[in-house]
Amino acid sequence: MATVDFNQLLVNNTEFLKPFAITLTRDNEVAKDLLQETMFRALANKEKYNVGTNIKAWLYTIMRNIFINNYRRKSKQNTIFDSTPNEFLLNYNQVTTANAAEGAIKLKDIQVAIHELPAIFRNPFMLYFEGYKYHEIADMLSEPLGTIKSRIHFARKLLKEQVSRY
Repeated sequence: MATVDFNQLLVNNTEFLKPFAITLTRDNEVAKDLLQETMFRALANKEKYNVGTNIKAWLYTIMRNIFINNYRRKSKQNTIFDSTPNEFLLNYNQVTTANAAEGAIKLKDIQVAIHELPAIFRNPFMLYFEGYKYHEIADMLSEPLGTIKSRIHFARKLLKEQVSRY
């Protein structure tokens, strides 16, 4: 297709793009810029246009892609990175003291709750708590892996119910 014919085809289809640009941008001035950028890209990529292809669809696709790329670029630009030092937190003179008595009571209640668990749940839970992996516990207790996982899950659930007041 000759350059003159292609240019005439673009000019004839410009009017169809204006409402689409306004719909995308919701701003008349930005829509004009988008339309201009679309025409520029269409002219720059005229060798990619296949004769007989729907020119409107081709131009709409170019416009939509430009709009999406601009939107993504703007959203990245609006991201604020705070690189200021947070030194004020270092000199923040707030002292917390642990209440050893309260901690000891909570720990004792948790230990009682663990020992009140049925043995079928307590044994796998204690092994897991000591750091063994699921498959190691399954091998030690000669139980299937899924059974061990479910027993530990139910042990956690029961403990959560018993110690929920904390």
